[in-house]
Amino acid sequence: MAWQRRYGYGRRLLVETAISRIKRINGGRLTSRTFGAQQNEVAIHVKIANRNMMLARPQSERVR
Repeated sequence: MAWQRRYGYGRRLLVETAISRIKRINGGRLTSRTFGAQQNEVAIHVKIANRNMMLARPQSERVR
């Protein structure tokens, strides 16, 4: 639909899916109490999720 392209709805959906995946893997809760520690915890969770995705991505080579 035109409104979906205009407002970037597909990109928003991808971001929401990624956040949902991170929450599902890590339990959906932060254990740290202070805001700075929570920021560090979220950064670690995101790095772990990115590494897991990199490990699961197939390696492909161009066949000539």
